Amino acid sequence: MNPKDLPSSNRSSIFSNKKLLFSDITLISIMMVVAACGLIYEFLISHYAARVLAATEVAIFGIFTIMITSMGLGAFAAKRIKDPYTGFVVLELTISVIGATAIVIIAFLITATYLLPSLLAETYGISGAQLEGGLVDLAQKTATHLPYVVAFILGVLIGAEIPLIARVREDLYGRHLKHNAGTIYGADYIGGGIGAALFVLLLLTMPPIQTGVIVATINLLAGAIFFYHYRAQISWRKSLIVVHLIIAIIIVWLALFGSRWTDVLEDMLYRDTVIHSMTTRYQRVVITERNMGKSEPKAYSMFINGHTQFYSRDEHIYHSMLTYPVLAASARCENILVIGGGDGLAVRDILRWDPKSVTLIDLDPAIVEFFTRPHVENGKIVNAPLLALNKNAFSDKRVQVEIGDAFVELDAFINQGRTFDAIIIDLPDPNHPDLNKLYSTQFYAKTLRLLAGDGAIGIQSSSPYHAKNAFLSIGKTVKHAGYANVEQYHTNVPSFGEWGWTIATPRGKKASHRIDELEKLPIDDDWITKEIITGAFTFNKGFYDSLDDILVNRLHSSTVYEYHREGWARENGVF
Repeated sequence: MNPKDLPSSNRSSIFSNKKLLFSDITLISIMMVVAACGLIYEFLISHYAARVLAATEVAIFGIFTIMITSMGLGAFAAKRIKDPYTGFVVLELTISVIGATAIVIIAFLITATYLLPSLLAETYGISGAQLEGGLVDLAQKTATHLPYVVAFILGVLIGAEIPLIARVREDLYGRHLKHNAGTIYGADYIGGGIGAALFVLLLLTMPPIQTGVIVATINLLAGAIFFYHYRAQISWRKSLIVVHLIIAIIIVWLALFGSRWTDVLEDMLYRDTVIHSMTTRYQRVVITERNMGKSEPKAYSMFINGHTQFYSRDEHIYHSMLTYPVLAASARCENILVIGGGDGLAVRDILRWDPKSVTLIDLDPAIVEFFTRPHVENGKIVNAPLLALNKNAFSDKRVQVEIGDAFVELDAFINQGRTFDAIIIDLPDPNHPDLNKLYSTQFYAKTLRLLAGDGAIGIQSSSPYHAKNAFLSIGKTVKHAGYANVEQYHTNVPSFGEWGWTIATPRGKKASHRIDELEKLPIDDDWITKEIITGAFTFNKGFYDSLDDILVNRLHSSTVYEYHREGWARENGVF
Protein backbone atom coordinates (compact mmCIF):
# COMPACT_ATOMS: atom_id res chain seq x y z
CA MET A 1 0.00 0.00 0.00
CA ASN A 2 1.23 3.48 -0.85
CA PRO A 3 1.22 5.64 2.33
CA LYS A 4 0.40 8.73 0.20
CA ASP A 5 -3.06 7.26 -0.29
CA LEU A 6 -3.79 7.68 3.42
CA PRO A 7 -4.47 10.89 5.36
CA SER A 8 -1.31 12.42 6.79
CA SER A 9 -2.49 11.65 10.32
CA ASN A 10 -2.43 7.93 9.58
CA ARG A 11 0.90 7.70 7.76
CA SER A 12 3.17 7.58 10.78
CA SER A 13 0.99 5.00 12.48
CA ILE A 14 1.22 2.74 9.46
CA PHE A 15 5.00 2.81 9.44
CA SER A 16 5.30 2.51 13.18
CA ASN A 17 3.19 -0.59 13.20
CA LYS A 18 5.79 -3.11 12.13
CA LYS A 19 3.48 -5.98 12.93
CA LEU A 20 0.90 -4.74 10.44
CA LEU A 21 3.54 -4.23 7.76
CA PHE A 22 4.93 -7.73 8.34
CA SER A 23 1.43 -9.17 8.22
CA ASP A 24 0.75 -7.41 4.91
CA ILE A 25 4.02 -8.67 3.38
CA THR A 26 3.17 -12.19 4.54
CA LEU A 27 -0.28 -11.96 3.01
CA ILE A 28 0.98 -10.71 -0.36
CA SER A 29 3.69 -13.40 -0.38
CA ILE A 30 1.09 -16.10 0.28
CA MET A 31 -0.97 -14.68 -2.60
CA MET A 32 2.03 -15.01 -4.93
CA VAL A 33 2.70 -18.59 -3.82
CA VAL A 34 -0.87 -19.81 -4.23
CA ALA A 35 -1.09 -18.04 -7.61
CA ALA A 36 2.01 -19.92 -8.76
CA CYS A 37 0.48 -23.18 -7.56
CA GLY A 38 -2.79 -22.43 -9.33
CA LEU A 39 -1.12 -21.89 -12.69
CA ILE A 40 0.97 -25.04 -12.30
CA TYR A 41 -2.19 -27.04 -11.58
CA GLU A 42 -3.67 -25.62 -14.79
CA PHE A 43 -0.65 -26.65 -16.85
CA LEU A 44 -0.38 -30.03 -15.12
CA ILE A 45 -4.00 -31.10 -15.63
CA SER A 46 -4.06 -29.94 -19.26
CA HIS A 47 -0.81 -31.67 -20.23
CA TYR A 48 -1.68 -34.87 -18.42
CA ALA A 49 -5.13 -34.97 -20.01
CA ALA A 50 -3.61 -34.35 -23.44
CA ARG A 51 -1.26 -37.29 -23.08
CA VAL A 52 -3.74 -39.75 -21.60
CA LEU A 53 -6.62 -38.86 -23.92
CA ALA A 54 -4.39 -38.52 -27.03
CA ALA A 55 -6.19 -35.27 -27.86
CA THR A 56 -3.48 -32.71 -27.29
CA GLU A 57 -5.01 -29.56 -28.69
CA VAL A 58 -8.56 -30.18 -27.41
CA ALA A 59 -7.41 -31.04 -23.89
CA ILE A 60 -4.95 -28.17 -23.44
CA PHE A 61 -7.14 -25.42 -24.83
CA GLY A 62 -10.30 -26.88 -23.36
CA ILE A 63 -8.92 -27.05 -19.84
CA PHE A 64 -7.40 -23.57 -20.09
CA THR A 65 -10.80 -22.22 -21.17
CA ILE A 66 -12.69 -24.05 -18.44
CA MET A 67 -10.28 -23.00 -15.68
CA ILE A 68 -10.29 -19.33 -16.68
CA THR A 69 -14.09 -19.27 -16.87
CA SER A 70 -14.54 -21.14 -13.60
CA MET A 71 -12.07 -18.82 -11.86
CA GLY A 72 -14.45 -15.99 -12.70
CA LEU A 73 -17.32 -17.96 -11.21
CA GLY A 74 -15.21 -18.62 -8.12
CA ALA A 75 -14.53 -14.92 -7.72
CA PHE A 76 -18.27 -14.23 -7.80
CA ALA A 77 -18.99 -17.08 -5.37
CA ALA A 78 -16.40 -15.86 -2.84
CA LYS A 79 -18.84 -13.22 -1.58
CA ARG A 80 -20.90 -16.02 -0.03
CA ILE A 81 -18.01 -16.94 2.29
CA LYS A 82 -18.75 -14.95 5.42
CA ASP A 83 -15.45 -15.50 7.23
CA PRO A 84 -12.52 -14.76 4.85
CA TYR A 85 -9.90 -16.09 7.30
CA THR A 86 -11.42 -19.51 7.91
CA GLY A 87 -12.67 -19.60 4.34
CA PHE A 88 -9.18 -19.11 2.91
CA VAL A 89 -7.73 -21.90 5.07
CA VAL A 90 -10.48 -24.32 4.01
CA LEU A 91 -9.97 -23.23 0.41
CA GLU A 92 -6.24 -24.02 0.46
CA LEU A 93 -6.82 -27.38 2.16
CA THR A 94 -9.32 -28.32 -0.53
CA ILE A 95 -7.06 -27.17 -3.37
CA SER A 96 -4.13 -29.08 -1.86
CA VAL A 97 -5.94 -32.40 -1.58
CA ILE A 98 -7.47 -32.12 -5.08
CA GLY A 99 -4.15 -31.07 -6.59
CA ALA A 100 -2.33 -33.98 -4.96
CA THR A 101 -4.87 -36.68 -5.83
CA ALA A 102 -6.26 -35.51 -9.19
CA ILE A 103 -3.78 -37.39 -11.37
CA VAL A 104 -4.25 -40.69 -9.56
CA ILE A 105 -8.05 -40.38 -9.61
CA ILE A 106 -8.16 -39.46 -13.31
CA ALA A 107 -5.76 -42.29 -14.20
CA PHE A 108 -7.74 -44.82 -12.18
CA LEU A 109 -11.15 -43.94 -13.61
CA ILE A 110 -9.96 -43.74 -17.23
CA THR A 111 -8.23 -47.11 -16.89
CA ALA A 112 -11.17 -48.69 -15.07
CA THR A 113 -13.71 -47.66 -17.70
CA TYR A 114 -11.36 -48.63 -20.52
CA LEU A 115 -11.04 -52.15 -19.07
CA LEU A 116 -14.71 -52.41 -18.10
CA PRO A 117 -15.97 -54.14 -21.30
CA SER A 118 -13.33 -56.88 -21.13
CA LEU A 119 -13.92 -57.40 -17.39
CA LEU A 120 -17.69 -57.73 -17.89
CA ALA A 121 -17.22 -60.00 -20.89
CA GLU A 122 -14.88 -62.23 -18.88
CA THR A 123 -17.20 -62.32 -15.86
CA TYR A 124 -20.48 -62.97 -17.66
CA GLY A 125 -19.29 -64.67 -20.84
CA ILE A 126 -20.62 -61.91 -23.09
CA SER A 127 -18.96 -60.98 -26.38
CA GLY A 128 -17.12 -57.66 -26.35
CA ALA A 129 -19.21 -56.31 -29.25
CA GLN A 130 -22.39 -56.53 -27.18
CA LEU A 131 -20.84 -54.40 -24.45
CA GLU A 132 -20.29 -51.36 -26.65
CA GLY A 133 -22.57 -48.39 -26.12
CA GLY A 134 -25.12 -47.96 -23.36
CA LEU A 135 -23.82 -47.62 -19.82
CA VAL A 136 -20.33 -48.76 -20.82
CA ASP A 137 -20.07 -45.97 -23.37
CA LEU A 138 -21.47 -43.49 -20.84
CA ALA A 139 -18.91 -44.58 -18.23
CA GLN A 140 -16.03 -44.20 -20.68
CA LYS A 141 -17.16 -40.77 -21.83
CA THR A 142 -17.64 -39.66 -18.23
CA ALA A 143 -14.11 -40.76 -17.35
CA THR A 144 -12.60 -38.95 -20.32
CA HIS A 145 -14.38 -35.77 -19.25
CA LEU A 146 -13.08 -36.04 -15.69
CA PRO A 147 -10.02 -33.81 -16.35
CA TYR A 148 -12.39 -31.05 -17.39
CA VAL A 149 -14.45 -31.56 -14.24
CA VAL A 150 -11.33 -31.37 -12.08
CA ALA A 151 -10.23 -28.25 -13.97
CA PHE A 152 -13.62 -26.65 -13.31
CA ILE A 153 -13.54 -27.41 -9.58
CA LEU A 154 -9.95 -26.19 -9.19
CA GLY A 155 -10.78 -23.09 -11.22
CA VAL A 156 -13.69 -22.18 -8.95
CA LEU A 157 -11.56 -22.66 -5.82
CA ILE A 158 -8.56 -20.76 -7.21
CA GLY A 159 -10.83 -17.95 -8.41
CA ALA A 160 -12.07 -17.40 -4.85
CA GLU A 161 -8.56 -16.77 -3.50
CA ILE A 162 -8.16 -13.16 -4.66
CA PRO A 163 -11.46 -11.84 -3.23
CA LEU A 164 -10.76 -13.51 0.12
CA ILE A 165 -7.22 -12.13 0.31
CA ALA A 166 -8.57 -8.69 -0.58
CA ARG A 167 -11.08 -8.86 2.27
CA VAL A 168 -8.45 -10.07 4.74
CA ARG A 169 -6.12 -7.26 3.74
CA GLU A 170 -8.76 -4.56 4.21
CA ASP A 171 -9.74 -6.10 7.53
CA LEU A 172 -6.12 -5.84 8.68
CA TYR A 173 -5.99 -2.14 7.83
CA GLY A 174 -9.49 -1.51 9.08
CA ARG A 175 -10.47 0.54 6.06
CA HIS A 176 -11.07 0.41 2.33
CA LEU A 177 -7.72 0.39 0.51
CA LYS A 178 -7.63 2.45 -2.65
CA HIS A 179 -5.07 0.31 -4.47
CA ASN A 180 -5.96 -3.02 -2.87
CA ALA A 181 -7.05 -4.68 -6.12
CA GLY A 182 -3.94 -3.54 -7.98
CA THR A 183 -1.62 -4.85 -5.27
CA ILE A 184 -3.29 -8.23 -5.03
CA TYR A 185 -3.67 -8.70 -8.79
CA GLY A 186 -0.03 -7.68 -9.20
CA ALA A 187 1.02 -10.37 -6.74
CA ASP A 188 -1.26 -12.85 -8.50
CA TYR A 189 0.17 -12.12 -11.95
CA ILE A 190 3.78 -12.25 -10.74
CA GLY A 191 3.12 -15.48 -8.87
CA GLY A 192 1.46 -16.95 -11.94
CA GLY A 193 4.47 -16.00 -14.06
CA ILE A 194 6.82 -17.64 -11.59
CA GLY A 195 4.64 -20.75 -11.57
CA ALA A 196 4.67 -20.93 -15.37
CA ALA A 197 8.47 -20.59 -15.46
CA LEU A 198 8.90 -23.31 -12.82
CA PHE A 199 6.64 -25.67 -14.73
CA VAL A 200 8.42 -25.15 -18.05
CA LEU A 201 11.97 -25.20 -16.65
CA LEU A 202 11.74 -27.80 -13.87
CA LEU A 203 8.43 -29.64 -13.60
CA LEU A 204 7.54 -30.39 -17.21
CA THR A 205 9.71 -33.50 -17.43
CA MET A 206 8.77 -34.86 -14.00
CA PRO A 207 6.15 -37.61 -13.59
CA PRO A 208 2.77 -35.85 -13.29
CA ILE A 209 1.98 -37.29 -9.87
CA GLN A 210 5.34 -36.07 -8.58
CA THR A 211 4.62 -32.57 -9.85
CA GLY A 212 1.18 -32.66 -8.23
CA VAL A 213 2.66 -33.75 -4.90
CA ILE A 214 5.31 -31.00 -4.93
CA VAL A 215 2.80 -28.26 -5.74
CA ALA A 216 0.25 -29.58 -3.26
CA THR A 217 2.92 -29.56 -0.57
CA ILE A 218 3.74 -25.92 -1.30
CA ASN A 219 0.03 -25.10 -1.37
CA LEU A 220 -0.50 -26.82 1.99
CA LEU A 221 2.46 -25.01 3.55
CA ALA A 222 1.20 -21.64 2.30
CA GLY A 223 -2.19 -22.39 3.84
CA ALA A 224 -0.55 -23.53 7.07
CA ILE A 225 1.47 -20.30 7.31
CA PHE A 226 -1.71 -18.31 6.80
CA PHE A 227 -3.43 -20.42 9.45
CA TYR A 228 -0.64 -19.89 11.97
CA HIS A 229 -0.25 -16.19 11.28
CA TYR A 230 -3.97 -15.40 11.54
CA ARG A 231 -4.97 -18.15 13.97
CA ALA A 232 -6.65 -15.69 16.32
CA GLN A 233 -9.22 -14.83 13.61
CA ILE A 234 -9.84 -18.42 12.47
CA SER A 235 -12.70 -20.64 13.66
CA TRP A 236 -12.57 -24.44 14.15
CA ARG A 237 -8.83 -24.32 14.82
CA LYS A 238 -8.47 -27.81 16.30
CA SER A 239 -10.46 -29.43 13.52
CA LEU A 240 -8.46 -27.62 10.86
CA ILE A 241 -5.18 -28.74 12.45
CA VAL A 242 -6.37 -32.35 12.21
CA VAL A 243 -7.35 -31.83 8.55
CA HIS A 244 -3.90 -30.34 7.83
CA LEU A 245 -2.27 -33.45 9.31
CA ILE A 246 -4.52 -35.84 7.36
CA ILE A 247 -3.80 -34.09 4.05
CA ALA A 248 -0.08 -34.05 4.86
CA ILE A 249 -0.21 -37.83 5.38
CA ILE A 250 -2.05 -38.26 2.05
CA ILE A 251 0.60 -36.18 0.26
CA VAL A 252 3.45 -38.19 1.83
CA TRP A 253 1.69 -41.42 0.87
CA LEU A 254 1.33 -40.23 -2.71
CA ALA A 255 4.96 -39.11 -2.77
CA LEU A 256 6.04 -42.63 -1.83
CA PHE A 257 3.67 -44.69 -3.96
CA GLY A 258 1.83 -42.38 -6.36
CA SER A 259 4.22 -42.63 -9.31
CA ARG A 260 4.19 -46.42 -9.10
CA TRP A 261 0.37 -46.46 -9.11
CA THR A 262 0.03 -44.13 -12.08
CA ASP A 263 2.65 -46.09 -14.03
CA VAL A 264 0.71 -49.30 -13.47
CA LEU A 265 -2.56 -47.62 -14.45
CA GLU A 266 -1.02 -46.11 -17.59
CA ASP A 267 0.49 -49.45 -18.58
CA MET A 268 -2.95 -51.05 -18.40
CA LEU A 269 -4.20 -48.68 -21.12
CA TYR A 270 -1.92 -50.39 -23.65
CA ARG A 271 -2.72 -53.74 -25.16
CA ASP A 272 0.88 -54.86 -24.88
CA THR A 273 3.45 -54.85 -22.08
CA VAL A 274 5.02 -51.46 -21.44
CA ILE A 275 8.79 -51.90 -21.27
CA HIS A 276 9.74 -48.23 -21.06
CA SER A 277 8.11 -44.85 -20.67
CA MET A 278 9.53 -41.37 -20.33
CA THR A 279 8.38 -37.80 -20.18
CA THR A 280 10.59 -35.46 -22.18
CA ARG A 281 10.32 -31.70 -22.39
CA TYR A 282 8.11 -32.10 -25.44
CA GLN A 283 6.13 -35.33 -25.18
CA ARG A 284 5.18 -38.50 -23.35
CA VAL A 285 6.83 -41.56 -24.88
CA VAL A 286 5.79 -45.17 -24.27
CA ILE A 287 7.43 -48.29 -25.71
CA THR A 288 5.48 -51.57 -25.64
CA GLU A 289 6.39 -55.18 -26.31
CA ARG A 290 4.15 -57.96 -27.63
CA ASN A 291 4.98 -61.65 -27.38
CA MET A 292 4.08 -63.22 -30.74
CA GLY A 293 4.79 -66.82 -29.74
CA LYS A 294 7.83 -69.05 -29.68
CA SER A 295 8.38 -69.06 -33.44
CA GLU A 296 7.93 -65.32 -33.95
CA PRO A 297 10.13 -62.42 -32.81
CA LYS A 298 8.59 -60.01 -30.31
CA ALA A 299 6.84 -56.95 -31.69
CA TYR A 300 7.47 -53.39 -30.46
CA SER A 301 5.46 -50.20 -30.70
CA MET A 302 6.21 -46.60 -29.86
CA PHE A 303 3.51 -44.15 -28.77
CA ILE A 304 3.92 -40.39 -28.42
CA ASN A 305 1.20 -38.68 -26.39
CA GLY A 306 -0.99 -41.73 -27.00
CA HIS A 307 -0.55 -41.71 -30.80
CA THR A 308 1.07 -44.71 -32.49
CA GLN A 309 4.40 -43.78 -34.10
CA PHE A 310 5.43 -47.19 -35.36
CA TYR A 311 4.77 -50.90 -34.97
CA SER A 312 7.82 -53.04 -35.63
CA ARG A 313 5.97 -55.65 -37.71
CA ASP A 314 4.82 -53.18 -40.36
CA GLU A 315 7.00 -50.08 -39.95
CA HIS A 316 9.06 -51.22 -42.94
CA ILE A 317 6.03 -50.53 -45.15
CA TYR A 318 5.71 -46.96 -43.88
CA HIS A 319 9.41 -46.13 -43.95
CA SER A 320 10.14 -47.67 -47.34
CA MET A 321 7.21 -45.75 -48.83
CA LEU A 322 8.49 -42.60 -47.16
CA THR A 323 12.10 -42.87 -48.34
CA TYR A 324 12.44 -45.04 -51.45
CA PRO A 325 10.25 -43.07 -53.88
CA VAL A 326 12.09 -39.83 -53.04
CA LEU A 327 15.52 -41.39 -53.36
CA ALA A 328 14.55 -43.16 -56.58
CA ALA A 329 13.29 -39.87 -58.06
CA SER A 330 16.43 -37.91 -57.13
CA ALA A 331 19.31 -37.63 -59.58
CA ARG A 332 21.78 -38.35 -56.78
CA CYS A 333 21.61 -39.71 -53.26
CA GLU A 334 24.82 -38.32 -51.82
CA ASN A 335 23.64 -35.70 -49.31
CA ILE A 336 20.26 -36.32 -47.72
CA LEU A 337 18.30 -34.17 -45.25
CA VAL A 338 15.80 -35.77 -42.87
CA ILE A 339 13.42 -33.59 -40.83
CA GLY A 340 11.95 -35.47 -37.87
CA GLY A 341 12.41 -39.23 -37.68
CA GLY A 342 14.12 -39.28 -34.29
CA ASP A 343 13.66 -43.06 -34.06
CA GLY A 344 16.29 -43.52 -36.80
CA LEU A 345 14.13 -45.87 -38.89
CA ALA A 346 14.02 -43.57 -41.93
CA VAL A 347 17.79 -43.03 -41.63
CA ARG A 348 18.26 -46.81 -41.53
CA ASP A 349 16.56 -47.17 -44.91
CA ILE A 350 18.37 -44.17 -46.40
CA LEU A 351 21.75 -45.66 -45.49
CA ARG A 352 20.97 -48.60 -47.78
CA TRP A 353 21.34 -46.17 -50.70
CA ASP A 354 24.98 -45.55 -49.71
CA PRO A 355 24.86 -41.75 -49.26
CA LYS A 356 27.92 -39.69 -48.39
CA SER A 357 26.07 -37.88 -45.60
CA VAL A 358 22.69 -37.86 -43.87
CA THR A 359 21.71 -34.83 -41.80
CA LEU A 360 18.77 -35.23 -39.42
CA ILE A 361 16.97 -32.41 -37.59
CA ASP A 362 14.85 -33.35 -34.59
CA LEU A 363 13.40 -31.27 -31.78
CA ASP A 364 13.64 -33.81 -28.95
CA PRO A 365 17.14 -34.86 -27.87
CA ALA A 366 15.75 -37.46 -25.46
CA ILE A 367 14.15 -39.42 -28.32
CA VAL A 368 17.29 -39.36 -30.45
CA GLU A 369 19.41 -40.37 -27.45
CA PHE A 370 17.11 -43.29 -26.67
CA PHE A 371 17.47 -44.59 -30.24
CA THR A 372 21.22 -44.02 -30.32
CA ARG A 373 22.79 -45.53 -27.20
CA PRO A 374 21.97 -48.43 -24.87
CA HIS A 375 19.59 -47.42 -22.10
CA VAL A 376 20.04 -49.54 -18.98
CA GLU A 377 17.27 -50.05 -16.43
CA ASN A 378 17.54 -52.61 -13.62
CA GLY A 379 20.58 -54.13 -15.28
CA LYS A 380 18.80 -54.63 -18.62
CA ILE A 381 19.24 -52.73 -21.88
CA VAL A 382 15.58 -51.86 -22.45
CA ASN A 383 16.10 -50.37 -25.90
CA ALA A 384 18.24 -53.18 -27.30
CA PRO A 385 15.45 -54.39 -29.66
CA LEU A 386 14.94 -50.84 -30.93
CA LEU A 387 18.63 -50.32 -31.63
CA ALA A 388 18.52 -53.57 -33.54
CA LEU A 389 15.41 -52.38 -35.38
CA ASN A 390 17.07 -49.18 -36.63
CA LYS A 391 20.37 -51.07 -37.10
CA ASN A 392 22.20 -48.51 -34.95
CA ALA A 393 21.67 -45.95 -37.69
CA PHE A 394 22.69 -42.98 -35.55
CA SER A 395 26.05 -44.60 -34.83
CA ASP A 396 26.98 -44.49 -38.53
CA LYS A 397 29.73 -41.90 -39.13
CA ARG A 398 27.85 -40.52 -42.13
CA VAL A 399 24.92 -39.43 -39.95
CA GLN A 400 24.89 -35.98 -38.38
CA VAL A 401 22.13 -35.05 -35.93
CA GLU A 402 21.05 -31.46 -35.34
CA ILE A 403 18.81 -30.83 -32.33
CA GLY A 404 16.44 -27.92 -32.74
CA ASP A 405 13.27 -26.52 -34.27
CA ALA A 406 13.40 -27.38 -37.97
CA PHE A 407 11.63 -24.12 -38.86
CA VAL A 408 14.62 -22.24 -37.42
CA GLU A 409 17.35 -24.71 -38.32
CA LEU A 410 16.53 -24.51 -42.04
CA ASP A 411 17.32 -20.79 -41.97
CA ALA A 412 20.78 -21.60 -40.64
CA PHE A 413 21.32 -24.14 -43.43
CA ILE A 414 20.20 -21.59 -46.03
CA ASN A 415 22.63 -19.00 -44.64
CA GLN A 416 25.41 -21.57 -44.83
CA GLY A 417 24.63 -22.18 -48.50
CA ARG A 418 23.95 -25.89 -48.01
CA THR A 419 22.09 -27.98 -50.58
CA PHE A 420 20.74 -31.53 -50.45
CA ASP A 421 20.05 -34.09 -53.14
CA ALA A 422 16.86 -35.22 -51.41
CA ILE A 423 14.80 -34.05 -48.45
CA ILE A 424 12.59 -36.39 -46.42
CA ILE A 425 10.13 -34.96 -43.89
CA ASP A 426 9.02 -37.48 -41.26
CA LEU A 427 7.10 -35.29 -38.82
CA PRO A 428 4.10 -36.22 -36.67
CA ASP A 429 0.65 -35.45 -38.04
CA PRO A 430 -0.40 -31.77 -37.71
CA ASN A 431 -2.48 -32.63 -34.63
CA HIS A 432 -1.28 -29.64 -32.61
CA PRO A 433 -1.16 -25.93 -33.55
CA ASP A 434 2.59 -25.87 -32.88
CA LEU A 435 3.12 -28.37 -35.72
CA ASN A 436 1.06 -26.37 -38.19
CA LYS A 437 4.02 -24.13 -39.09
CA LEU A 438 5.96 -27.20 -40.29
CA TYR A 439 3.22 -27.81 -42.87
CA SER A 440 3.06 -24.20 -44.10
CA THR A 441 3.99 -22.53 -47.40
CA GLN A 442 6.82 -20.69 -45.62
CA PHE A 443 8.34 -23.93 -44.38
CA TYR A 444 8.14 -25.69 -47.73
CA ALA A 445 9.58 -22.59 -49.41
CA LYS A 446 12.62 -22.96 -47.16
CA THR A 447 13.07 -26.59 -48.20
CA LEU A 448 12.90 -25.51 -51.86
CA ARG A 449 15.91 -23.25 -51.32
CA LEU A 450 17.87 -26.19 -49.89
CA LEU A 451 16.97 -28.80 -52.49
CA ALA A 452 19.08 -29.48 -55.55
CA GLY A 453 17.30 -28.65 -58.81
CA ASP A 454 17.27 -32.29 -59.90
CA GLY A 455 16.36 -33.60 -56.45
CA ALA A 456 13.05 -34.53 -54.81
CA ILE A 457 11.28 -34.00 -51.51
CA GLY A 458 9.01 -36.48 -49.71
CA ILE A 459 6.59 -35.58 -46.94
CA GLN A 460 4.59 -37.68 -44.48
CA SER A 461 1.07 -36.41 -45.16
CA SER A 462 -1.35 -38.21 -42.79
CA SER A 463 -4.22 -40.38 -44.00
CA PRO A 464 -5.94 -39.65 -47.32
CA TYR A 465 -8.91 -41.63 -45.99
CA HIS A 466 -9.32 -40.43 -42.39
CA ALA A 467 -8.08 -36.86 -42.93
CA LYS A 468 -8.56 -36.33 -46.65
CA ASN A 469 -8.77 -32.53 -46.57
CA ALA A 470 -5.55 -32.27 -44.56
CA PHE A 471 -3.86 -34.63 -47.02
CA LEU A 472 -4.99 -32.58 -50.03
CA SER A 473 -4.06 -29.31 -48.33
CA ILE A 474 -0.49 -30.51 -47.76
CA GLY A 475 -0.07 -31.25 -51.46
CA LYS A 476 -1.63 -27.95 -52.47
CA THR A 477 0.57 -26.06 -49.98
CA VAL A 478 3.74 -27.64 -51.36
CA LYS A 479 2.68 -26.56 -54.85
CA HIS A 480 1.99 -23.02 -53.65
CA ALA A 481 5.48 -22.90 -52.09
CA GLY A 482 7.02 -23.05 -55.57
CA TYR A 483 7.59 -26.72 -56.41
CA ALA A 484 6.98 -27.32 -60.09
CA ASN A 485 5.66 -30.86 -59.84
CA VAL A 486 3.67 -32.09 -56.85
CA GLU A 487 2.13 -35.56 -56.57
CA GLN A 488 0.68 -37.69 -53.81
CA TYR A 489 0.61 -41.41 -53.22
CA HIS A 490 -0.71 -43.87 -50.65
CA THR A 491 -0.71 -47.42 -49.36
CA ASN A 492 -2.11 -49.43 -46.48
CA VAL A 493 -0.03 -49.68 -43.33
CA PRO A 494 -1.85 -52.20 -41.10
CA SER A 495 -1.20 -50.41 -37.81
CA PHE A 496 -2.14 -47.00 -39.27
CA GLY A 497 -4.69 -47.84 -41.95
CA GLU A 498 -4.64 -46.04 -45.29
CA TRP A 499 -1.68 -43.66 -45.26
CA GLY A 500 -0.33 -41.07 -47.65
CA TRP A 501 2.73 -39.09 -48.67
CA THR A 502 3.49 -36.09 -50.86
CA ILE A 503 6.40 -36.03 -53.29
CA ALA A 504 7.60 -33.05 -55.33
CA THR A 505 10.40 -31.94 -57.65
CA PRO A 506 11.60 -28.34 -58.13
CA ARG A 507 11.80 -28.61 -61.91
CA GLY A 508 12.06 -31.12 -64.74
CA LYS A 509 10.01 -34.29 -64.77
CA LYS A 510 7.51 -35.41 -62.18
CA ALA A 511 8.76 -37.86 -59.58
CA SER A 512 6.40 -40.59 -60.82
CA HIS A 513 7.77 -40.22 -64.38
CA ARG A 514 11.35 -40.46 -63.14
CA ILE A 515 10.53 -43.61 -61.18
CA ASP A 516 8.62 -45.10 -64.12
CA GLU A 517 11.69 -44.71 -66.32
CA LEU A 518 13.75 -46.94 -64.02
CA GLU A 519 14.04 -50.59 -64.99
CA LYS A 520 13.94 -51.50 -61.32
CA LEU A 521 14.76 -49.95 -57.96
CA PRO A 522 18.50 -49.52 -57.34
CA ILE A 523 17.98 -51.23 -53.97
CA ASP A 524 16.70 -54.78 -53.68
CA ASP A 525 14.16 -54.72 -50.86
CA ASP A 526 12.23 -57.59 -49.32
CA TRP A 527 8.94 -55.72 -49.64
CA ILE A 528 8.85 -52.68 -51.88
CA THR A 529 9.18 -52.81 -55.66
CA LYS A 530 9.02 -50.31 -58.48
CA GLU A 531 5.53 -51.57 -59.35
CA ILE A 532 4.26 -51.00 -55.78
CA ILE A 533 5.51 -47.42 -55.90
CA THR A 534 4.08 -46.57 -59.31
CA GLY A 535 0.74 -48.14 -58.41
CA ALA A 536 0.57 -46.07 -55.21
CA PHE A 537 0.06 -42.87 -57.22
CA THR A 538 -3.40 -44.05 -58.31
CA PHE A 539 -6.42 -42.97 -56.24
CA ASN A 540 -10.07 -43.83 -56.49
CA LYS A 541 -12.34 -42.09 -58.99
CA GLY A 542 -13.25 -38.56 -57.94
CA PHE A 543 -10.63 -38.37 -55.19
CA TYR A 544 -9.40 -34.94 -56.33
CA ASP A 545 -12.81 -33.48 -57.25
CA SER A 546 -12.86 -31.24 -54.17
CA LEU A 547 -9.29 -29.97 -54.59
CA ASP A 548 -10.36 -26.50 -55.80
CA ASP A 549 -12.17 -25.92 -52.51
CA ILE A 550 -9.20 -26.93 -50.36
CA LEU A 551 -7.23 -24.07 -48.80
CA VAL A 552 -3.48 -23.60 -48.77
CA ASN A 553 -1.92 -23.74 -45.30
CA ARG A 554 -0.11 -20.55 -44.35
CA LEU A 555 2.05 -19.87 -41.32
CA HIS A 556 -0.69 -18.34 -39.18
CA SER A 557 -3.79 -19.89 -40.76
CA SER A 558 -3.92 -23.27 -38.92
CA THR A 559 -5.68 -24.66 -42.00
CA VAL A 560 -4.02 -28.08 -42.02
CA TYR A 561 -4.41 -28.39 -38.25
CA GLU A 562 -8.14 -27.68 -38.51
CA TYR A 563 -8.58 -30.03 -41.47
CA HIS A 564 -6.76 -32.78 -39.58
CA ARG A 565 -8.72 -32.23 -36.37
CA GLU A 566 -12.07 -32.19 -38.17
CA GLY A 567 -11.24 -35.27 -40.26
CA TRP A 568 -10.26 -37.47 -37.34
CA ALA A 569 -13.05 -36.11 -35.13
CA ARG A 570 -15.61 -37.04 -37.79
CA GLU A 571 -14.02 -40.46 -38.19
CA ASN A 572 -14.24 -41.02 -34.43
CA GLY A 573 -17.90 -40.07 -34.37
CA VAL A 574 -17.63 -36.62 -32.78
CA PHE A 575 -19.84 -35.09 -35.49
